[in-house]
Amino acid sequence: MAIFREKPYSGVNFVVDLGNGETEGSEAGLVEVIFPDGRLHTFDYRNGNEKSNDSRKLQTITRYGNLYLRRGVIGSLTWYNWWNATRNGDQSSARTIKISLLNEDHSAVVLTWVFRMARPVNYRFSPLNALEAEALTELLEVAFERFDLE
Repeated sequence: MAIFREKPYSGVNFVVDLGNGETEGSEAGLVEVIFPDGRLHTFDYRNGNEKSNDSRKLQTITRYGNLYLRRGVIGSLTWYNWWNATRNGDQSSARTIKISLLNEDHSAVVLTWVFRMARPVNYRFSPLNALEAEALTELLEVAFERFDLE
């Protein structure tokens, strides 16, 4: 359930459930979540015998961009195994992903994004670079069929 307040929440405290119920531990810890666009597509319509030359907007379909999840490489194969199952045609690999924003003291969930029928469509790693002192990360791009806010 969303908790309204006048002051905006910080985006640094969040938990992610990748459809397995786990939000604790190193495998569930993410560095970054990039949310997708949600667009309602319309088309212009006008009858030829209308008195006005203005057209009407009629809604057609809803389209979503993809969700991007990034975490540090810890030697876990869970993301790869999910991506691999999808790549190999496992129709049961679709999941419901829940991303919950927490308040500053981590005591309450203040907003939750729910991505339904989600499946990975791209899996990649950050570059290996001997001249940089940065953590190696893996990125999972996820397509989904619908999202809701709670």
